[in-house]
Amino acid sequence: MNKIREVFERGEGILQLTPTWVPRPFNRPGKRLRLHPDDYFAMGMERGAIVERWFSSITHVETKEAGEHEGMSFVNVDDNPEHAILFKDFIDELGSDLIGQELVDTYGTWPMYSKFYDYQKPLFHHIHHAEEACKKVGVLPKHEHYYFPKQYNNHLGDMPVSYFGFDPSVSKEEVRERLADYTTRDTRITELSRAFRIELDTGWYTPAGVVHAPGSLCTYEPQWNSDVMAIWENVVNGEVFHYEDLCGYLPEEDKNDIDKILEVADWNLNTAMDYRKRFFRRPCTEHEDDSYLQQWIVYGNEYIGGKELTIAPGKMALIKDPSAYGCVVIQGHGQIGKYKCESPTLIRYGELTADEFFVSKDAAAKGVIITNDSKYEPLVLLKHFGPDGNILNAK
Repeated sequence: MNKIREVFERGEGILQLTPTWVPRPFNRPGKRLRLHPDDYFAMGMERGAIVERWFSSITHVETKEAGEHEGMSFVNVDDNPEHAILFKDFIDELGSDLIGQELVDTYGTWPMYSKFYDYQKPLFHHIHHAEEACKKVGVLPKHEHYYFPKQYNNHLGDMPVSYFGFDPSVSKEEVRERLADYTTRDTRITELSRAFRIELDTGWYTPAGVVHAPGSLCTYEPQWNSDVMAIWENVVNGEVFHYEDLCGYLPEEDKNDIDKILEVADWNLNTAMDYRKRFFRRPCTEHEDDSYLQQWIVYGNEYIGGKELTIAPGKMALIKDPSAYGCVVIQGHGQIGKYKCESPTLIRYGELTADEFFVSKDAAAKGVIITNDSKYEPLVLLKHFGPDGNILNAK
């Protein structure tokens, strides 16, 4: 029996994952990832601060100087970080035994991942290209969903406000004029947008093709397997971006054509009159009793799903789900299947944690026993699913 199958069977279809840290060369860290204060530049000053932690990822981060497996998750096989095995290798080796036949037949692999992103300041107004634009350069669109857990937001950053698209009164020509001035002046493109103050324990679905500038909360973000992006805002809190940031992921012949840059956006979605009604998400209760509460927090789309599970102090519950999922413990301690689990207080870069797991489709369907070992504190997990998780059935 090879090592991968041995670990899989020993964990009865559940894997324990190691922390995956991602630095970015822009913005400032919000320092809510529970990473040790001395370790935010542990990947090198030239790479920028660590501002994201990725979960259940087989996606390589698209930033300059990124390492061979940067952004990709690893599986803890024997509590020695040096022996960890790439999560993608588990997907490739186990296939349907891990993620189910439906995902293998449709996508050939695990098609999503999740992350915490954690910035002190709001992000730039940017876009993940719509599907037709992605096809031109052979990449995947990045559909994503935000959720703002109170457990990871002891402060709200500098500006807890998110911009989405453009005001319905704005014309495409007005946006075009701003983009045409990208290299000559501060275009202040968010003057044309609309913004909403962020509410803790709520979320937004952001389909590919929508320009958006997420606010300064630490955000749980299930999304499609892609890191494709173009930046439409050229000056953000004094930080200057360049033309190559605007024309990214376009065919070479289109890079200097503002009209082609505009085409990566879905104009109807960006200016939808009912944007908040269509894409704002409050939690929807799936089950509630004395032992546990499970709520849909990511729903209403065909790509990704997510739930928040809360086990009451001293309680145990058998939790069944129809598909494979990744999860992260954000509060409390206890046990998930055969593994001890806990939400960390302070993590050193390179050290292991007991807060991230991946549950196979068969294990999820049979049910996982999750126990809260605390006398007083709830055990809270966030769970991310692919498109086979019955996510459209959330009401």
